[in-house]
Amino acid sequence: MTTLTFKVSDDEARLIRALAMQEQVTLSEYLRRRAGGRSCGAEAAAPPRIRCKQTGAMIFAPLAHEAPLSSRMVKELLADFP
Repeated sequence: MTTLTFKVSDDEARLIRALAMQEQVTLSEYLRRRAGGRSCGAEAAAPPRIRCKQTGAMIFAPLAHEAPLSSRMVKELLADFP
């Protein structure tokens, strides 16, 4: 198994360790889950899917507290990529 090493501030280290303890997992397991996009503790349910009115494709429904993504928003997000 490969070992990864990275630097964090003392405050960041305390926070990461505290979050791992709160989730009752090892530091390594906590970091693996977070890096993989999984939540710790109870597994998050898959977001609901809806049919796109414009394309007919199945897409993830927007979160209740968020506005749906527009084409303009996606273009702005992608503008940062090389």
